[in-house]
Amino acid sequence: MWSTTPLFPEAASTMAPRVDALYFALIGVAAFFSILIAGLIVYFAIRYRRRSPREVGRVSHGSNLLEVTWTVIPLMITMVIFVWSARIFFAMSTPPPETLNVYAVGKQWMWKFQHLDGRREINELHVPVGRDVKIIATSEDVIHDFFVPAFRVKADVIPGRYVTVWFHATKPGRYLLECAEYCGTRHSGMTGDVIVMDATDYQTWLSGGVSQLTLTQEGQQLFSELACNTCHRSDLQGRGPVLEGVFGTTVTLQNGAKAVADEAYVRESILIPAAKIVAGYQPIMPTFQGQVSEEQLLALVEYVKSLPKPAPKPGS
Repeated sequence: MWSTTPLFPEAASTMAPRVDALYFALIGVAAFFSILIAGLIVYFAIRYRRRSPREVGRVSHGSNLLEVTWTVIPLMITMVIFVWSARIFFAMSTPPPETLNVYAVGKQWMWKFQHLDGRREINELHVPVGRDVKIIATSEDVIHDFFVPAFRVKADVIPGRYVTVWFHATKPGRYLLECAEYCGTRHSGMTGDVIVMDATDYQTWLSGGVSQLTLTQEGQQLFSELACNTCHRSDLQGRGPVLEGVFGTTVTLQNGAKAVADEAYVRESILIPAAKIVAGYQPIMPTFQGQVSEEQLLALVEYVKSLPKPAPKPGS
């Protein structure tokens, strides 16, 4: 009985046709030159074979035109491939401005997802069809790799760092999610599903969850429980920097260097506060390494992201 397994994964995202087109073009170029070179080897072996023991080949000094031709043509082909692949790479690396954000944590041997509304999932990720979705991922232990073959998206998930990968699903369905980096004895079992739903079904799924705190509310609660609000005050009277409106801005450090206050910066400031001291402040913040989990870090990061920039005072 013939297998019904497709030769290639289904193309179910806006990026998939672009990746496939480049992939098949590379196969075509490789096949063309492989056949050409193999054919020429056979032809020359027959055409210029020695026909008698006394036969001596004619000395050839080459051709400048031939040298230029087989230098310029491969150069042009490789430049086309470079530009084409670079355009796809930058498109895959630059999420659209408006995305549905989901946090992901890789752990031996599972994928844990955290939605902004508070919903949590393990080895399953529900997303709506026709919507740009950005995954902000980190690892709790070793290097993992977030790979959805049907979407043609893949990114290493590294401990202590946040990486982003985005996709725009075009077809409802259930698509394989797997770890593409060997991460231990049960690496092959670190799989899951991305479940793409139409808008109505997705809203029904969202409304079917148990009432719970949003990720921002969870972060706000944790911010108070850890007494972060005693030093990070909005009235400029605290011993730590004001956090309102800081996310996404460029921060000046004590040594004069600059740093962008992104997810990685906030995470590092919580775990290794002495790594980047903001100008005008002393390194008095204790480390929370080992006191907060990766999921709690995500909540704190999302809370800091939510803090609005203070409104200007009248007359200022």
